[in-house]
Amino acid sequence: MSVFEFKEPDIVGQELRMLREQARRFVTEVVEPNGEQWERDGCVPRSVFRQLGELGLLGMRFPVEYDGSELGPLASVVMAEELSRSSFGGFASSVNVHTDMSLAHIVHRGTHEQKQRFLPAAAAGEKVGAICVTETHAGSDVAGMKTRAVRDGNEWVINGSKTFITNGVYGDIYIVAARTNTEVKASRGISLFIVEKGTPGLTVAHEFEKHGWRSSDTAELFFDDVRVPAENLLGEEGQGFYYIMSTFQNERLVVGAMCAGQCAKALELTIDYVKNRRAFGQTLWDQQAVRQRLAWLCSKAAASRALTYSCAQMLEEGRDTVAEVSMLKAFAAETLQEVVHGCLQLHGGTGYMVGTPIERMVRDARILTIGGGATEVMLEEVAKRF
Repeated sequence: MSVFEFKEPDIVGQELRMLREQARRFVTEVVEPNGEQWERDGCVPRSVFRQLGELGLLGMRFPVEYDGSELGPLASVVMAEELSRSSFGGFASSVNVHTDMSLAHIVHRGTHEQKQRFLPAAAAGEKVGAICVTETHAGSDVAGMKTRAVRDGNEWVINGSKTFITNGVYGDIYIVAARTNTEVKASRGISLFIVEKGTPGLTVAHEFEKHGWRSSDTAELFFDDVRVPAENLLGEEGQGFYYIMSTFQNERLVVGAMCAGQCAKALELTIDYVKNRRAFGQTLWDQQAVRQRLAWLCSKAAASRALTYSCAQMLEEGRDTVAEVSMLKAFAAETLQEVVHGCLQLHGGTGYMVGTPIERMVRDARILTIGGGATEVMLEEVAKRF
């Protein structure tokens, strides 16, 4: 098979190059041989999280004192890009939700006791994280959530529901957003809580069967008088909305990296296919229209990837990136749609058959224009800053 490869950005140093090689080996040796079974099972085995933990790939963004490597956004980008090159979007999403979208809240806002209790186990892959924000009538509209948390002595009592929760079935550490004050503006009355698997009143009500990302478990959760200790409040009461918005910048950066990895894999598969597929007495690659179409898709993918690494560098430097990351989320996700659909077209009927990587990648790609902030919402975030 031919290997399609974008050049390594200059900002990626030797340590991150080694990280890329390690993640790529894991994909080749573990993910690609087993991913189809995970798709059928509807989840990534816990043993895989433990393997990633043994390699130090789950705690890259965690502080060193809690068994992490204390790396920055560029590490998340390299990791997400390589996991997504596996062609199994569900696997990549389960891991990225664990590393960058749920436990990141404990990293940034947790007390020493909370970090000590949860991060080492998460870094080892012994416990898996999930972020519980979305509700039936509150997706991109985070402030519209209805789940409530009421203080009762030394406990908080949570009631409500969450939906479309990645790692919702097999997760252990749920970061739950709930209203704690209905007398103030919604954005000032939301708080975050740590809820552990097995807490009385927490129910996995429904495991969804999805169009794509089939190797990630996704669930609807119900909270019926779920009591958690007061010390399970994450950060300050009433600041949850702002914590979520802040973490969205890293989440959307990771989505950009996932798109870059999927684009690269789709192009690799397709270039290999058209160079070997013969029609009308020659290979498809010999057709000028085919070569130029692939050149155009490569150009769009390269531009999207460059924006990803540019945003990662800005975040490393601590700069305000709301506009740029919103541009990235919109552009990268929409570019991915163009790339995977264009690649499927060049595969012809073969690409439409269930069981082929490109068919799965088309299904897996679709959610990325929706999850983490729909394209339309991202464009509004950009427009607000004109």
